[in-house]
This record gives sequence, structure tokens and C-alpha cells, in this order.
Amino acid sequence: MIHIEPDSPTTVDVRLLLDEHLADMFATSPADSVHALDHSALSAPDISFWTAREDGALLGCGALKRLTATQAEIKSMRTTATARGRGVAALLLARILADARERNLERLYLETGTEEFFAPAHRLYARHGFTVCPPFADYVLDPHSVFMTLALTSDSNV
Repeated sequence: MIHIEPDSPTTVDVRLLLDEHLADMFATSPADSVHALDHSALSAPDISFWTAREDGALLGCGALKRLTATQAEIKSMRTTATARGRGVAALLLARILADARERNLERLYLETGTEEFFAPAHRLYARHGFTVCPPFADYVLDPHSVFMTLALTSDSNV
């Protein structure tokens, strides 16, 4: 059974997964278009972090960064190579969405890449109701970035 639980981004196996994530981001996108966070940045107090594990083995991770009292950004969604295609990312995203709703957040955002490498992420987020939006927070228009949003309440505005 897969368990999604709060965890530390500094745990050894999580750090290795995050290092792999960053390496892939820099291999796929220009450096100034990489917005992934390392384990240290993911340890900030305004970030909640979860891992997916099965029998103790790490399958994936994801984070939620508070932007304002009512808005947050999904960060560092990543599954291990062996866990891909098993629905781990969907389980992580469902947990993050549930947490956001428990906190009475009104809107979530995310940034991901435009290259084919990111196509599975685009499909995942679209299946869960995310739509393309303009840049948010401190992001700027970038041909290598796709910005997406999801209203968690019916009266949320972009």
C-alpha cells in the first residue's frame, strides 16, 4: 500500500530524488528557466512537503509553498523512475489538494516546463482541473515555462 505522509526534504533518499529532479530540470530547460527548489529551499517554514512510500521505499515527493493567506504554489512534484505509471503523482497531487482545501486556500498555482519531457505533468494537472494562466507571484513570461492554476472555491479569481 502506498502511503503519503509529511516528510523532510533533507532525508537521504529524498535528497537523492531531489538532486535527480534538479539535474533533469537543468538538462531539459535553460538555467534561467529552472525554478525547481533544492532540499534546503524546500525546508523553508512556508513550505509543506510530502513523500509517497511503499514498504518504506520512496516513490515520489511533492510540496506546497504558501504565497499569500489564500494562495499557494505546488513545487517539486517528482516520482522515482520505478514508480512512474503507477498513479503515484496523482496520489501526491490529491494529498496536496486535500491539504490546501483543509487550509481554506482559494487558489493553487504551478510552473512547469514546455518541453516534451513535461507532457506527462501537463496531462496530470489538466486531469485534475488545472488550466493555463499568466505568470504569477514573481514569475515572468518565459517561452520555457507553462503556468497553471486551479480555483479551490467557486468564487476564486485568477
